[in-house]
Amino acid sequence: MSELFRIRKEVSRQTRLILAVASWGFLLAVWFLLTHWRVLPAFSLPDPAGVVAALVRLWSEYDLLGNVIKSWWRIGQAFLWCAAIAIPLGVLMSSFRWLHDLVNPVAAPMRSMPITAFLPAFIALLGMDEAMKVGFLWFGMFFYLLAVVVEEANRVDNSLLETAYTLGARQRHALALIFHASFPAIFGSFRILYDIGWTYVILAEMVNARKGVGYMIEAARKVLDFERVYAGIIAIGVAAFLFRLLLGFLERRLFPWRRVSRPASEPAAAAGAGSVKAAHGE
Repeated sequence: MSELFRIRKEVSRQTRLILAVASWGFLLAVWFLLTHWRVLPAFSLPDPAGVVAALVRLWSEYDLLGNVIKSWWRIGQAFLWCAAIAIPLGVLMSSFRWLHDLVNPVAAPMRSMPITAFLPAFIALLGMDEAMKVGFLWFGMFFYLLAVVVEEANRVDNSLLETAYTLGARQRHALALIFHASFPAIFGSFRILYDIGWTYVILAEMVNARKGVGYMIEAARKVLDFERVYAGIIAIGVAAFLFRLLLGFLERRLFPWRRVSRPASEPAAAAGAGSVKAAHGE
């Protein structure tokens, strides 16, 4: 037991599983007791059995899988556009200080802005169809990813660049080196990026949508079917969790060395030292 209270002491996989089951079991027990003792009105907090039944109805009657896939597709489109623009722009901002000083005065405040306040502007600019939804999601994710790319690119050790220049690298090779060395950490941020996408897709799909989990929840709210509302929330959590697992699996397969703990003093991008040769196509 004393091992659990050692600072930064890693725990076994079995212990992690037990703790996860205990935490979820505690929440479910509290939920059950609140509904069983009628502490809150059934209107605001339906009982767990009713939510489970509503989850089954979502699957059999309301095309739960199709709605989840539609939301995934919207997030995926926004994510691809976000990565296609933010990653090269962030590498260039890290490489050329004048470009950073040109873009960052606009990008930095955007990260502090309440993105939901921009929804009416996107409706006015892009209408109420798919372009608005994908554009709004892109806007919600872009500035976060841009900041991550700039930060991780800045962490690339200058000694890697000096080594590359010593080997005869040109400017394009140095840019490729920065990208290769920082990309594993950037890829690790994709899981949080998708969480952000799931946060905003619900809001986007409440506006003139005919498909998606946000539309599904809003349709249930309009008829005051809060069992379906809670079931939809659970479905969103499961869908987002499964995709996080997929991204985590891809990260472990693509960048296995990131699982090896490194001293805190070691630059995060130093793990990409082997990218010096990759930048030359060797």
